[in-house]
Amino acid sequence: MASENILKQKEEEVKLLAEKFKTAKIILLTDYRGITVEDVTSLRNSLRDEKSEYKVIKNNIIKRALEANGENGLDEVLEGPTAVITSEEDYLGPLKAIYKYSKENEFYKIKGGIIEGKLMSVEELITLAKLPSRQELLGMLAGGLLGSISKIAVAIDQVRLQKENA
Repeated sequence: MASENILKQKEEEVKLLAEKFKTAKIILLTDYRGITVEDVTSLRNSLRDEKSEYKVIKNNIIKRALEANGENGLDEVLEGPTAVITSEEDYLGPLKAIYKYSKENEFYKIKGGIIEGKLMSVEELITLAKLPSRQELLGMLAGGLLGSISKIAVAIDQVRLQKENA
């Protein structure tokens, strides 16, 4: 049987992880089999740029932390090696980084996740990851508005020229 110190240490680990899960905008579970240390290092760096955290945690501890927060929909994906990605600031940036990485590495798989308290399937997560970022959407909007404004300016100039010629 495990010693009391080890049990207390694990209980504390579960408690800390449960607190992190409560404040996280995204909790993403991934399978990291078949990737190298260099790959994980580059992935962690890209996630750090997105103000996210990447940790490999035992499934039992993840399960207990999720249960402490009333979540149990991810129990079936907690098999095999599991990495946890969390972010307290944004969910789209880390999700896009993980999706991009999983496309480049065939062994790296998204298992499931929770976004702002809502349980998400792998399909839903991938759909969100494929959406344009906020900056891209703002750029599209600005481009569309600029095009419309240019057309209006040309039309007004044409009206002015017609009145001058008349």
